[in-house]
Amino acid sequence: MTEASDWTGRVGDVWAAEWRRTDRSFGDLARRLDAAILAAAPRAGGRALDIGCGAGATSLALAAARPDIAVTGVDLSAALLDVARERGAGRANLAFVEGDALAAAAALAPVDLFFSRHGVMFFADPAAGFAALRAAAAPGGRLVFSCFRALALNAWADEVVAAVSGSPPERRDGAPGPFAFADEDRVAELLGEVGWRDARVEPVDYRWRAGEGDDPVADALGFLARIGPAAPLLRALPAAEREAALGRIGTLCAAHRHGHAIDFPAAAWLWSARA
Repeated sequence: MTEASDWTGRVGDVWAAEWRRTDRSFGDLARRLDAAILAAAPRAGGRALDIGCGAGATSLALAAARPDIAVTGVDLSAALLDVARERGAGRANLAFVEGDALAAAAALAPVDLFFSRHGVMFFADPAAGFAALRAAAAPGGRLVFSCFRALALNAWADEVVAAVSGSPPERRDGAPGPFAFADEDRVAELLGEVGWRDARVEPVDYRWRAGEGDDPVADALGFLARIGPAAPLLRALPAAEREAALGRIGTLCAAHRHGHAIDFPAAAWLWSARA
């Protein structure tokens, strides 16, 4: 599974090249997340920080909806930030910075709204990370983020890896990575211990779109071979075994085909809290 340090190199470069298909995969979730972020935004003006902003979709959504708010996106990947800056060019209330999210939070303090689309799970020390955000928050500041629920509920990872290796991905509960915050009780405890209050969580089931178009299976195969937990496994296989594994993923994708789209079941938590 991807670790925080991976984003500064090849992983970030691949995500930058695949930003359109990656944004598409989160499209069904983004509607819910963007609405929650907008609802938590300060009434007039203020500062907002997008943690792990990637190619900038979530930052752009808030900046467009609320031109009175100064929105900053922070990410470790220079390649992803190049994409984000290009997408946000000309929007005066939007900026992107490269580096550590906690350092960015301290530099921008006081921050009225922290938000993230699946970016906070990569804190090396989650308690320290949430504490640092709390320390940088304005009085009554808000926190809104999404994160994956249990691996078994996310077929785009669980079933696809099983198609490659014959068994689901290793479940490392609590380790930094995509599924670090699957346990809602643990996250609630983390938030409460460092001073975030009124924490609320909502389960969101959504469609993770892997492919679409005239040949959605081929589109999905191209995407899954580059993004997600199956990608490094495929790269490590000898050519013949890789082709066989791709054939199994293709069969799996066909089973999740709905018209001109390949949609895998996915499950996230949508969290909110107040400083």
